[in-house]
Amino acid sequence: MKALVADDERLARQELRRLLLDHADVTIAGEAGTIEEAAVMLGQQDFELLFLDIQMPGGSGFDLLERLERVPQVIFTTAFDQYAIRAFEVNALDYLLKPIAPERLAAALERVRRTSVSAWTPAPAPRPLLERVFVRDGSRNWIVQVADIRLLEAEGNYARVYFGDHRPLIQRSLQSLEARLDPANFFRASRSHIINLRWVAQVETAVDGGLVVALRNGPQVSVSRRQARRLREELSL
Repeated sequence: MKALVADDERLARQELRRLLLDHADVTIAGEAGTIEEAAVMLGQQDFELLFLDIQMPGGSGFDLLERLERVPQVIFTTAFDQYAIRAFEVNALDYLLKPIAPERLAAALERVRRTSVSAWTPAPAPRPLLERVFVRDGSRNWIVQVADIRLLEAEGNYARVYFGDHRPLIQRSLQSLEARLDPANFFRASRSHIINLRWVAQVETAVDGGLVVALRNGPQVSVSRRQARRLREELSL
């Protein structure tokens, strides 16, 4: 795995390099001491893994993730214990408390190996399809696998993301997201909704000739008459 270490403490970066000598499949291909440096490097190179400090010059690690169009696997490194635990214990992010214990690093990397399909796998499209997105809702933060998103709903220039029991807003338009989603899995049901076909539980015909789609774990979404024919073809109805 090609990794970037973003941490403003030089000694912390050196210590992480030393610990990673025991993990031959991880290569540190870059280091950044500020949020801006990290953003530039992530925009120029394809990294599979990001070791990210929370407090850095120029903003927080969260601020960096919100700037990224494509989010690699992330392991937070932080000196803050209770703050970090509250922020991540119910989310998809992993974190390591400084000083980093070798066994905790090994466990985090093993989790990445088991669950990760590289966000940077080349795709035939001009712009690679999204694999995961960073979502912030107040003090809560998630890195969400796109496959776990069952519905995207437009709210002005923002999009509400439905996954698990959560429905936070992200600062991206539905149109910009649609261009980065796999059309084999995501379907534009209307001007305001994109549904994940893998989450469709039931389809019924509406009074106006359109369709009503019930998604697993909700909600129901109306499909316009114009899109209904396409949806029937997609689902082989």
